Amino acid sequence: MEYTHANHRHWTTKLDSDGILWLCLDRADKNVNSLSREVLIELEDLLDAISQKLPLGVILYSGKPGGFIAGADVAEFASIVDASEVRKHIEWVHAVFSRLERLPIPTVSMIHGFCLGGGLELALACRCRIAVDIPETQLGTPEVKLNIHPGYGGTVRLIRLIGPLAALEMMLSGRSINAQRALRIGLVDYVVPERQKARAAQAAILHPPSRKKTNIFHSLFQKRFLRFLLSRYLRRMVARRADRNHYSAPYALLDLWERFGDNPFVMYREEARSVADLVTGSSARNLVRVFLLQERMRSLGRQWKYTPRSVHVIGGGTMGADIASWCVLQGLRVTIQDVEQERLATAVKRASELFRKKLKEPRRVIEALDRFVPDMRGDGAGRADVVIEAIFENAAAKRKLYQEVEPKMRQDALLATNTSSIPLEELAETLQHPERFVGLHFFNPVSQMPLVEVVRGQRADAARFNDAISFVSAIRRLPLPVVSAPGFLINRILTPYLLEAVRLEQEGIPADTIDRAAREFGMPMGPLLLADTVGLDICLSVGHILAGHFNFEVPKRLEDLVAMGRLGKKSGRGFYNHRKQNAIFARKKRSPQPDEDLTDRLILSLLNEAVACRREGIVSDGDLLDAGAVFGIGFAPFRGGPLHYIRTRGVDAIRARLKTLHARYGERFTPDPGWPDFPGF
Repeated sequence: MEYTHANHRHWTTKLDSDGILWLCLDRADKNVNSLSREVLIELEDLLDAISQKLPLGVILYSGKPGGFIAGADVAEFASIVDASEVRKHIEWVHAVFSRLERLPIPTVSMIHGFCLGGGLELALACRCRIAVDIPETQLGTPEVKLNIHPGYGGTVRLIRLIGPLAALEMMLSGRSINAQRALRIGLVDYVVPERQKARAAQAAILHPPSRKKTNIFHSLFQKRFLRFLLSRYLRRMVARRADRNHYSAPYALLDLWERFGDNPFVMYREEARSVADLVTGSSARNLVRVFLLQERMRSLGRQWKYTPRSVHVIGGGTMGADIASWCVLQGLRVTIQDVEQERLATAVKRASELFRKKLKEPRRVIEALDRFVPDMRGDGAGRADVVIEAIFENAAAKRKLYQEVEPKMRQDALLATNTSSIPLEELAETLQHPERFVGLHFFNPVSQMPLVEVVRGQRADAARFNDAISFVSAIRRLPLPVVSAPGFLINRILTPYLLEAVRLEQEGIPADTIDRAAREFGMPMGPLLLADTVGLDICLSVGHILAGHFNFEVPKRLEDLVAMGRLGKKSGRGFYNHRKQNAIFARKKRSPQPDEDLTDRLILSLLNEAVACRREGIVSDGDLLDAGAVFGIGFAPFRGGPLHYIRTRGVDAIRARLKTLHARYGERFTPDPGWPDFPGF
């Protein structure tokens, strides 16, 4: 009997000599597997056929080399606006997964690479899970990052399998775990080397693992009183990092489990209702928008096939060392140059710490360190595919360096600068080959900040600029193509926001009141703490550079703090006092609640500059501007980006507020000339 139909596009089957059915998902026209409606309809057809003619067992696996299943098709959810329609879809998926779970034969999911969200929920419907022991194998429920929670039965099956403590921690945090951790908590039954995955899956069908006994500790949470106590504790933990007004999904998940955790049938039903309400809410829809923008940015570099293998970084300071370390983590060979041996030693130390943190295994750490090569003489510049300059922000010093390094470079190599604000035309004046010169503006810390501005100067060759975009994608960062202009995009829109915060503090408003206004808007960090973290000297330098080009005035307060040596975290004191680089001692007396003017002075400074950047064509479209602001400065993701927020709040309303602020506080709040054309952005 044939299990697949002629019109099936995504699933293939093979019946082996033992009578085991190998069920392969290889979604057509996609690089990764996700559970689209069409994929699930085909699975339902397959389950019909399997139920009619039962094989000895079923092994479900991925035909994609990179991973198992990434989750539900987020783009499909983005197109649904009616909660009842979402709920019907989820209830149908529940029925499909339940049919898989109830098959009277052994079922195995063979997990190779990522297994996330709906993909993990599908694996949970199988009787046995086998994970391949490679770093790429990561299992998780990241839905909370989109302000939803598992909806394909995961809230029931995951808690039932590994207990409420481990399951809720996974679902509330959204963090993924590796294969060995999954084995320890009971999420998978076996972890095997890659070469043994097929044999292990067959053995699990022929000799199924015994059913695990119910953990007595887990069964205690059948009592609602104990669920109430644990939920109350977890809500307090969640509240430390997620405001219920902006991110309601963690609280909805805890409410769901607390009320219905002793009745799986009801919990399935309420899970569908809860997710339907969340996914059609504004926060989730905006977060889905941001997710799709992220996917768009990831795809930019895939359009061109540029595969560099070696990088030479000039500058052994924090940024240079971290750029070099990150490139090594992505498998590249890197030489790092500096005139001071002590600085190179510090760079090696920073790299070692990052490698141990990210790679864990001693063998892999040693291999990474072998690819991280200190190079005082700069010999690596002649062998590298990409040369990245990451010295201090001084145009004359950079030009002098290029005169020394350019003759050593290969003709086909890219030359890039990590400048954060200087237009490339100023830096390219002495270059012999400006057509291969680009900007690669990384953000600090490099290992945590996903965005890289890829800057194109007026004389850059289009093909070499595309190579730069491809390089950024190859090192697993998000490329944001921008044109060369002072401050590019991120520093251009960030600087007025930071400077306005300094003015507010200069006026006598407590720093924590100012920062609280930004956090309540949805920023991950207040502007004054952000300035302390970046370094007040750096903020002052960028401020002076941009003030020479735009209508920015650097507050005297910032200059005074730098003159006093109060540079922020690096010196132990800035707008706040810092201890051990991370402890902040705010005022003992609670500061006043921020008012509307305070919040609008901060946020509208940023929005007005964003409109100016779009008018000037710093980025090619408004969606890329929104993505850059979210991933470059942490603009409240649940608001969908600055331009999207303007549309939501209302163009006329914001222009009116800018005019009010202009009358009260001065010329810097003059609405940009681009506002009348805003709908066309």
